[in-house]
Amino acid sequence: MITMKRSALAAALAAASLFTASAQAALFEDEEARRAILDMRQRIEQQRQAAQIMSDDLKHANEENASLRRSLLELQNQIEALRTDVARLRGGDEQLARDLADVQRRQKDIAAGVEERLRKFEPVQVTVDGREFSADPQEQRDFEAALAAFRKGDFLAAQGSFSDFLRKYPSSGYRPSALFWVGNAQYANRDYKGAIANFRALLQQAPDHPRAPEAVLSIANCQIELKENANARRTLDELVKAYPQSEAAVAARERLARFR
Repeated sequence: MITMKRSALAAALAAASLFTASAQAALFEDEEARRAILDMRQRIEQQRQAAQIMSDDLKHANEENASLRRSLLELQNQIEALRTDVARLRGGDEQLARDLADVQRRQKDIAAGVEERLRKFEPVQVTVDGREFSADPQEQRDFEAALAAFRKGDFLAAQGSFSDFLRKYPSSGYRPSALFWVGNAQYANRDYKGAIANFRALLQQAPDHPRAPEAVLSIANCQIELKENANARRTLDELVKAYPQSEAAVAARERLARFR
């Protein structure tokens, strides 16, 4: 009986021991599982946080990329605007260059025109009958026009032109020559007394003028036309004495020989 009780007790103890060991084993396994779960959760959380950081970084990078694209677009727009401004400025410079060239050309034309007009009034050096002097361009033109009329044989026009010239230019260097030619025009127009007066005016003003001997001979011719032979002989004698080497003196000697 006692033995049976001991056996039952031993069996109970053995069963209790087995239960305890089993419980301890189950408890250990639950703790490991919890730790594994906790580790896994921690790793998942770390991964989630890392993924969040990467997502934030990617979002920030995208925002920076979009901002950079906007800046690049603005820069391209600014470059295009600058190109447009440069083209406009170049066009303006070209227009300014053309305008400047036009102004310079007009200025040159104006200067040339002014210079040409000034030349019309500036004195020029002329040589007439072996004498050189200064004359105004208009004065020169008036004298040459009167002389051209005489050479064409239009003695009335020449007489009028030379008379106008002498009134218009009383101190002209042309005056002795103008007196000579107006006298010859008067002679051709048979105004002998008027011719004598102008020839004598020439001799009084410029007795050493190259035309002076011819003027004396012309006075004698006028006197002959006026039938003043005695006066003509005296004039011819004066010519030979005053200008003995002149061609007019040779003609005077021939006419004096005819008078004798």
